[in-house]
Order: sequence, then structure tokens, then C-alpha cells
Amino acid sequence: MTKYNGGQKMYVKKTLLLIIALFVSFAFSACGNVNKYAYDSKSEPKATDYSKSERWLSLPAAIDKKVDVFYLYPTAWLRVGKDDPIVCEIDNPLMLKYSKYAFARQATAFENTGNIFAPYYRQDDALYTTSLPLEEQLKVVGGMPKLDVFAAFDYYIKNYNNGRPFILAGHSQGSVVLTLLLSEYMKENPQVYDRMIAAYVIGFSVTTEYLAKNPHLKFAEGPDDTGVIISYNTEAPKIEGKNPVLFPGAIVINPITWTRTEKLATAAENMGSIILNKDGSVVLNKDGKIEPVKNYADARIDKARGVIICSTADVEKLAPGNALSGKGVFHSFDYPFYYFNIKDNAANRTKRFLSK
Repeated sequence: MTKYNGGQKMYVKKTLLLIIALFVSFAFSACGNVNKYAYDSKSEPKATDYSKSERWLSLPAAIDKKVDVFYLYPTAWLRVGKDDPIVCEIDNPLMLKYSKYAFARQATAFENTGNIFAPYYRQDDALYTTSLPLEEQLKVVGGMPKLDVFAAFDYYIKNYNNGRPFILAGHSQGSVVLTLLLSEYMKENPQVYDRMIAAYVIGFSVTTEYLAKNPHLKFAEGPDDTGVIISYNTEAPKIEGKNPVLFPGAIVINPITWTRTEKLATAAENMGSIILNKDGSVVLNKDGKIEPVKNYADARIDKARGVIICSTADVEKLAPGNALSGKGVFHSFDYPFYYFNIKDNAANRTKRFLSK
């Protein structure tokens, strides 16, 4: 079990390496053939059949809440061999296993607020994809991953949602596909978008350019507004190398204060972080529950860089840097650092939405 030490030591180095290897979605390291897709580009790919319950990571056993959550996990697999397809099959064993770990440390932040629906979706190999120019990266993510997610969301809306308000939530590759869902599906289906409480597009850059191209969307300005996008990426005060999910013009909101100013939110103001085991699963107490770890992560917006700066986390243990990401990039901890703040904010925005 990986433990904090005096409130300031969070994870061991092995945890970082495993989580980054499996869940970072955009990293500039590998090189490959742009035409090596998981399907024959001459044939029309088919979306996964989401009428089958086994194609869902999470389907609520009972609908006992007034709102839903539609969650997309981050990259949960990597190719074993260089000649393998760059997009995994829907029943890839690594993806099935590690998507559950991601769900436990991310999606559970919303479980008290909404009924959580989470589809399995075919993902690209991040090592391959991020070797490409950004335009080509988006083409890959806009292939199989988008095809599956759009099909899953459309099936959810038509068969499971029954007109309830909903939250969108994702991380890394999941958030990339959410940006496509927001810009395309929501634009084409404004009656659905009207029911969106908020979209937690965490671990990927939502930029001024993106919003300018999608005037139907708006970014959060505070803790209470609804129908908005929430997004941030987390870094140490100093990084060495690149942040693979950060792009020019990125907009960010502070996940402790839920404001857009550069005022520091101290670790004492943080409602609680969470601990992970070495394999990326969540550490639970003896009652099988997640407990908040206080006074660990602070948060300050750096508007020039477009990130959240966390100055209290241990860079050497959590973000020493590797082939995937520069030293000081806390990508894998966007949710764990601020887990209980996200939990509280989702409940707050839901309350505000329902009161209207």
C-alpha cells in the first residue's frame, strides 16, 4: 500500500510510472505510420453495439438520482507489439482492467450526485498518436474512439436518460473525445445540450480558439454556473520538458476555489486528496470507503501558461519525468489531488441546476 508521509508524501515512484504509462493520453515521444489504423481504411468501420450490457463499464442497477453522469476514462492500454493495430479492440484485457481503476479514482467523485453511465470504447495507442502532428492526432481520435463514444452517448440519450439532466466527465483521451461530443453532437442536438449541468473536461486543453469556433459552448466562470465546461491541467511550479496535454490558449479554472483568478488556494483550503495503490487503484479504509487526505495539494492558476500550479506535491516521487512527459507534469493526478473538491462542486452545480 502506498501512503502519505506527514501529509506531504503521496505516492512512490513505481505508482507514477505505471499510471503515466497506462493513462497519459498525449505524449510526444514515439514515431509511426499514419495509415496504421485498427481497421481497413477502405471499409466503413462500425460502431460498437451499446445495446449489449457488457459494452458498458458502468450501468446503474437502479436509477435513484435525479441526474446522470456520462463518464469517459483516460487511455487504459498500450500496444504490446509495434505491429499491433493502433486502436484496441473493445474487449482488450488491459483496457478492461485499467479502465476500472480509472473509474474508481475519477468517476466515483460523482457517484453521490448522479447515476453513472460509462461505456467501454475503443482507444488509440497514445504513444503512437502523439508522435503525429496535432491535426493527425485529432483524426485518429476522431476515428474509432469518436465513433464509439458518439454511438454510446446517443444510445444512452435515447434508451437510458429519459430526459434527466446530466453531467459529462472525462480525463485525458476521454476528455479529448468529450471536446468532440461538445462541439459536434451538442451543436446538432441543442435540446440535449440544454440538459447538461456541466462538462468536466479534465486533463486536456480547452482553448480560446476552440471556444471561438464553438460559440454555443461556454467555460465556467465560478463555482455555481451551469451548462459550462470545467477544465484544467496540473503542473509543478517548474517543469523540464513538455506537457503533452497543454496547448496554446488553454483556459483553466481553480479546482479548489472554482474561480479564474491567479490567487493561491492553499492546501488547507483543499477538501481532500486521495491515495492510490501501486497499480493505480484507490486505497480504501477498513470499511471499503475512500477517505480524504487533508493539507496535501494547493492550487494556483498560471494564466500565461494556462495551467494549475501545485507547489506542495513531491515532484521527485510523482512527476520525475520520462519518455512520455516532462518532469513536473502532474497529469495523472488531476483528479486525485482535488478529488473531494470535484465531488463537492458537482453536487453544488447540480443543486443550482435543479433549482432553476
